[in-house]
Amino acid sequence: MNDKKGSFKPIFIVLLASILIALFWNSFPWIRNSVHAVLDPSAGALLSWNLTWGMLIIVFILTAITTVIQKYATDQESLKELRKEQKLLQEEMKKYKDNPQKLMELQKKSFAFIPQTMKLSMRGAAFTGIPLILFFRWFMDVFTVLGSPKFFGFFSWFWFYLIFTLIFSSIFRKIFKVV
Repeated sequence: MNDKKGSFKPIFIVLLASILIALFWNSFPWIRNSVHAVLDPSAGALLSWNLTWGMLIIVFILTAITTVIQKYATDQESLKELRKEQKLLQEEMKKYKDNPQKLMELQKKSFAFIPQTMKLSMRGAAFTGIPLILFFRWFMDVFTVLGSPKFFGFFSWFWFYLIFTLIFSSIFRKIFKVV
């Protein structure tokens, strides 16, 4: 993982570790207890202070951290170049929409970009995957104990997290110029 070109191996390792953590969260209490020991006094204190504002601050911080990691863990220049090439290819495909043979040839070229783009863009997941799974499991425990409260009267914690992550992420991506 020394270069930013990326590899699927770290992503698969993180994915496997994340699945194992999720599966064994209740089977191995030391996993759950360790996470609670760290997050209860920090993130838990924010939620105890004010559920909505605390959750908003947590989502803000997590999104900021993951965006910064995404920016510096990936080769942004290569990603920009790849996206530019993909855009040009899409424009060319529009020109040949009436020529099925040429269109198929261009689609094959387009499909060749997918693994390369994934390798470049997913590198940040190797650094953020496990911490996010730990947070999600912790959120599940905390909000179950709190009786599954609703944010703004109707959002579950998951939907609140998802919507505000999308909002904050789009803002941070513009600020930090992340592709």
